[in-house]
Amino acid sequence: MGRPTGWRKVSANLAVTEQLAKTGERIAVPKTEAFVAVKRVGAYIGLKATDLMLLDTLGAFTQLQDWEERRRPIVWASNAYLMEQTGFSLSALKRHARRLAEVGVIAFKDSPNGKRWGHRNPDGHIIEAYGFDLSPMAARVDEFTELFERIQAERALCQRLKRQITVARRMIRARIEAALQSALSGAWARYLERFEGLLAKLPRANTGSETLQQVLGWFQDLQQRVERAYLTAVRADDLVEETVNTDAQMMKKTQEMDPKEVNLEPHILTTNQLIPVIRNCSENEQAAGVVSNSPTVRPVERSGSQEVEGVESKKPRGVAVDVRTVMQACPEFAYWARNMSGYLRDWGDLYRIAGDLKKIIGVSDHAWLAAQEVMGKQVAAAAMALVFDKHAKGEIVSAGGYLRGMTEKAGAGELHLERSFYGRLSGQAA
Repeated sequence: MGRPTGWRKVSANLAVTEQLAKTGERIAVPKTEAFVAVKRVGAYIGLKATDLMLLDTLGAFTQLQDWEERRRPIVWASNAYLMEQTGFSLSALKRHARRLAEVGVIAFKDSPNGKRWGHRNPDGHIIEAYGFDLSPMAARVDEFTELFERIQAERALCQRLKRQITVARRMIRARIEAALQSALSGAWARYLERFEGLLAKLPRANTGSETLQQVLGWFQDLQQRVERAYLTAVRADDLVEETVNTDAQMMKKTQEMDPKEVNLEPHILTTNQLIPVIRNCSENEQAAGVVSNSPTVRPVERSGSQEVEGVESKKPRGVAVDVRTVMQACPEFAYWARNMSGYLRDWGDLYRIAGDLKKIIGVSDHAWLAAQEVMGKQVAAAAMALVFDKHAKGEIVSAGGYLRGMTEKAGAGELHLERSFYGRLSGQAA
């Protein structure tokens, strides 16, 4: 293309920018709104921090009335002034100004002799001026606002996908480690190799939601395979264990029925029926709202007999929650708990599995012990179930931090776990 002024080379982008300047002249946009719109999307339209520094310097030269309808905010500051304000060299100043124009933020309005100058009337309005025209910013405010909303939505989606990838990754690792530690049958070495291969493919820098969605699909596919293999192996081991236990029980019964065997030991009456003796809860358990479901019997030998010392109440003092409620309100926790340890019979089982699952969501031993010290073991186990479920569903990012917050509330007597559990049950029903 030609050089109308005889000194500046014109490009296709500069021609578009000139059209934007004419459009911006017909729009009244507050100066602050225009600059905020540009800065929010600056990095996405190709601008650097130094470009925005020059843009701020140019904007400081304009006045509010320059952004009114049928006006143009033109800046005719000299190169010496702009270099002094920005600290740029002349070549850097020209380079940044050219980039601002190429991306469509400013336009060049050149005088016949290539000099920048301008005049204002007594009211402060520009009568005639040549220099940097900021009108394209006014023309693109709506465009930049819409772009920023799309950026925000993409950023939120990426964060959600990253959390889901983290959850899937931790679940896979925990399941493989549990299988290896329990010596379960299955191709766990191959699953581990596949898992490490996926870890190597994790993006090391910011990437788009499409890539993250693909990576999440890989991890979720492997997670399903690992879970199916784990459940199959666990069921097989349970069947073998059940067979062994049945044989042992039959042998024991046979021995008991053998009349040739004489038992000279004192007779101790044993019964499966529990005696409902209620024991007071500890101070820590009362403060946090202790939960108890199945009665727990602790035998104490006295004079050759066995007594039931304490059977904990089925519901905590002031908190109407039991193990079944916890499991129903926290389906993700229940899924993992039952797959790893089978049916949870009482709070002792829930406490043990909560301690095993805490490492999957990144809860430290210190945070877990602190929760037990303040809440008591049973309430701490219920709290861990809630934290695990929230983390698995992406509702919280830092599981350890969330548990510490619950511990602080429990210490202040402000923790009401039953509200959380029943609230989640209500949400599931809805």
